[in-house]
Amino acid sequence: MDKNYVRIFDTTLRDGEQSPGASLTSAEKLEIARQLAKLGVDIIEAGFPAASPDDLEAVRRIAQDVGNARDGSRPPVIAGLARANKDDIDKAWDAVRHAAHPRIHTFLATSDIHLKYKLKMTREQVVARVSEMVAYARALCDDIEFSPEDAGRSDPEYLCEVLEVAIEAGATTLNIPDTVGYTTPEEFGGLIEGLIKNTRGSEKAVFSVHCHNDLGMATANSLAGLRAGARQAEVTINGIGERAGNTSLEEIVMTLKTRPAVFGLYTGIDATQITRTSKMVSNYTGMPVQPNKAIVGANAFAHEAGIHQDGMLKNQMTYEIMRPESVGLSASQLVLGKHSGRHALKSRLIELGYALSDTDLDKAFARFKEVADKKKYITDADLEALIADEFYQPNEVFRLEDIQVVCGRHGMPTATVRLIGPEGLDKTIAAIGTGPVDATYKAIDAIVGAPNTLLEFNIHAVTEGIDALGEVTVRLHADGDDTHTYGGHGADSDIIVASAKAYLSALNKLVTAQLTPRMHAQHSTLELERV
Repeated sequence: MDKNYVRIFDTTLRDGEQSPGASLTSAEKLEIARQLAKLGVDIIEAGFPAASPDDLEAVRRIAQDVGNARDGSRPPVIAGLARANKDDIDKAWDAVRHAAHPRIHTFLATSDIHLKYKLKMTREQVVARVSEMVAYARALCDDIEFSPEDAGRSDPEYLCEVLEVAIEAGATTLNIPDTVGYTTPEEFGGLIEGLIKNTRGSEKAVFSVHCHNDLGMATANSLAGLRAGARQAEVTINGIGERAGNTSLEEIVMTLKTRPAVFGLYTGIDATQITRTSKMVSNYTGMPVQPNKAIVGANAFAHEAGIHQDGMLKNQMTYEIMRPESVGLSASQLVLGKHSGRHALKSRLIELGYALSDTDLDKAFARFKEVADKKKYITDADLEALIADEFYQPNEVFRLEDIQVVCGRHGMPTATVRLIGPEGLDKTIAAIGTGPVDATYKAIDAIVGAPNTLLEFNIHAVTEGIDALGEVTVRLHADGDDTHTYGGHGADSDIIVASAKAYLSALNKLVTAQLTPRMHAQHSTLELERV
């Protein structure tokens, strides 16, 4: 393997899903995994199989589908996370073994604070457990990754001892997590350099970095680790993850791509797929990307200041260190209108990276015509919003059939909503609220019957102009269960309709979870097996 090549280990479907409100269905996980393969990630951590039967099945489906080549290309490694016990490892192997290149990723904490308060184990007991469980996993699978949880706050000498045992037991990748985002770049880079230098047998394994963003230094710490000799970066799309999130895939990839003279490292990522992947993850999780987010934020390539605009007109390199096209953003502004045909739409979607089946293209074209009748010009941003609204949605338990709203300054805002539901349900309800959105949501609640608390409601225009599409994202949780939150996304030229779609999207996830009970281990209080 090229010593300058950095493996990209994407954990959006495991660590990223631990973000409050980012719970994904099996079908959504599979679609994201397929896109991650198109993006070119080397390893997909598909989930935590021991968390629940549903999570095990999701990892298995990804291993069977994405983990096997369909066109002669090399499929990504499919990894499953397991605590350091035989039951977890067995479940992880049961899920990933269907992939052409399976990996078991097992972990055990090594910091004194975790040993004392969480594990109730001595250092010697942890060493023995690591040796036993890594060897057990290696007997099942040739590709084993071991992570000493909370390595950033662990004694470096003790870490070397644990890692040596893991190597002897058969670990092929040693991942060093800054689990709580505690270290600084200098500290973390020094830690990686010291571990590689002082761990016997370190040349037999690939060192990896997994950093959290609690102090806003996840990307900087990961880059420091790579400069110190690590050759795998564990990342998530849009930097999602527990608390303040994980190292962002797009930031690592584009930093290495933009500054080759500094790092001298490269990845196998197709950067033109970054924007599309970002939008898919954002829409499926219901977590909007902040406008000033590096690489994928709405303002990442926007220039409003007069001095900046003047420089851009003279030479784009004055204020852009990378081109928008390099991450999949199109320079095209105005592309289609109401007279455009099906072939023109298909061609433009292919240019944007959306190769739809004939059936899906028919659905997209019908939606395109519907919007084009109301909007004079359809931009690429509009098309991507339509695709997201049409195809990045959960299974429809309830579907919005019709809506009518009456509101005004002195009247009583009233919404009449018609939903199509399970078992032939076709119901229309009218409700009064404090405003048109509140009335709409009350009418939907009366039909769906899933008591909940709305936590967040966000709306923004996709493009400029009075006829712009409106995009809405919401987050909610079921009454009596504030552990699991559900996100929804909707887009429409009518912001009330978009609001209704987003709310139904989140409710459909909530209802599906209630109809098919599942255990979200990432959101639970599961503890490691105690000795």
